[in-house]
Amino acid sequence: MTLKKKLAAEFIGTFWLVLGGCGSAVLAAGVDDVGIGWLGVSFAFGLTVLTMAFAIGHISGCHLNPAVSLGLWSGGRFSAKELAPYIITQVAGGISAAAILYVIASGQSGFDAAAGFASNGYGEHSPGGYSLTAALVTEITMTFMFLIIILGATDSRAPQGFAPIAIGLGLTLIHLISIPVTNTSVNPARSTGVALFQGSWAISQLWLFWLAPIVGAILAGWVYRCFATDKNS
Repeated sequence: MTLKKKLAAEFIGTFWLVLGGCGSAVLAAGVDDVGIGWLGVSFAFGLTVLTMAFAIGHISGCHLNPAVSLGLWSGGRFSAKELAPYIITQVAGGISAAAILYVIASGQSGFDAAAGFASNGYGEHSPGGYSLTAALVTEITMTFMFLIIILGATDSRAPQGFAPIAIGLGLTLIHLISIPVTNTSVNPARSTGVALFQGSWAISQLWLFWLAPIVGAILAGWVYRCFATDKNS
C-alpha cells in the first residue's frame, strides 16, 4: 500500500473519530430528556474506532492518533520514517472534523464554542474539577492501557479478526473512566482539533494532552515489547 493511500485513510479515519466522538458530545450529550450523556459519548468514541478499524485497518493500520503511531513505533510495529506524515495527517483530519462540527453546531441559536466545544481540560476546566496532577496521571495511564490493548489485540498470536472489537470497547471503557477527569483525550489530534475552535483555555492547556498521551504510549510500546517477546522463537 502506498504512503499516499495510507495517509488518505488516516485522514478519513481521524476525521470520523473527532466528528463522531466530539460531535456526540457537542450535539447530543446535553439535549433535554433525550441527551445521550457521558455513557453515550463513551460509546460514540468507541464506535468510531471500531467502525474505522474494520473500514481502513487493512489500508493504514487505523492509528487515528499520534500517540498510537508513536506507541506502535515504540513497540517495533511501525516505521519511524512514516511517523511525521501520519501525525501531520491525523492532526489535519482532527482539525477538519472540528471545523465541520463548528459549522453544524453554529446553526443552533445561542451556540458558543468558548463554552467548551468538547475540549479537554484540567483544574477549573475539568468536568469534575480534577487537578493538573490527576489529569496528567489519568491521561498517561489511560493511553498506556489503550496501547497495551492495541498491541495485544493486533499481535499475530492473538485471535484473528477481533482486534477492532477489543480496541473499540477498550476506548469506550477509557472514556467511561476518565471523562469526569479530563473529558478524555488519549489522542493529541482529537484534543487539538476542538481546542483551536474553543480558542482560549483549551489552547493553553493543550500541552498536557500532547505530553501525557505520548508518554503513556511510548512507555506501553516498550513494556509490551519486553514482556510479550518470545526470545526462544
